[in-house]
Amino acid sequence: MSALIAPIVGGQDADQPYVFMASIQDTGGEHFCGGSLIQTEWILTAAHCVQNNPPGDIKARIGSSEPSRGGEEAAITKIVVHPEFDGAKPGNDIALLKLAKPAAASPIAIRSASIGSATRLLGWGQTCPRLGECGPAAKLQQLDTKLIETAKCLDIDGVLELCTESPGGVAGACFGDSGGPQLVKDPDGWRVVGVTSRSGHDGSICGTGPSIYTNAGAFVDWISQQTV
Repeated sequence: MSALIAPIVGGQDADQPYVFMASIQDTGGEHFCGGSLIQTEWILTAAHCVQNNPPGDIKARIGSSEPSRGGEEAAITKIVVHPEFDGAKPGNDIALLKLAKPAAASPIAIRSASIGSATRLLGWGQTCPRLGECGPAAKLQQLDTKLIETAKCLDIDGVLELCTESPGGVAGACFGDSGGPQLVKDPDGWRVVGVTSRSGHDGSICGTGPSIYTNAGAFVDWISQQTV
């Protein structure tokens, strides 16, 4: 599989509140992945972000554009990693975090999207394209892009994953954006369609090729089973 990716390169500061957006952090408050509040007690994120973490070792900050302040902090009591995720083959890079108590923020709904759909990426990942050249973004970044043909991404599961364009070949998800949402907008507002997973090309420089997102809509039944 391609290298995992995690901030957004070539984006801009968030131009509006995204109250469902979550920063997944260690107990010291260091951001390492993103997530989306999909129910008042559940955050959706990527499996590779949390598969080796005990719940007590992580927390979330929800509803702020800055990972270090604002919004609401939440303790995590349970981590549910998709049982078929192994990190070696495509697909199933999805996980759920249960909060110690219901969040005050409004959750975001999940829906499906088709090739050609305009989407928006959110994340606090690094804004420089090479690993380690800079740290996480101080403010939430957004980037408008679209879904493209599955064949344009390497090592992708065309049913369980989404191939996402790198606008101009210079922008896209990067290290630290993992687990964060890919959004579409309908008349009722933003909806989450994808979860940041990894690079969709064979390069290690962020933004130079397409990105792969877990297809959230393909896991609605699994999510419902875990969150009853």
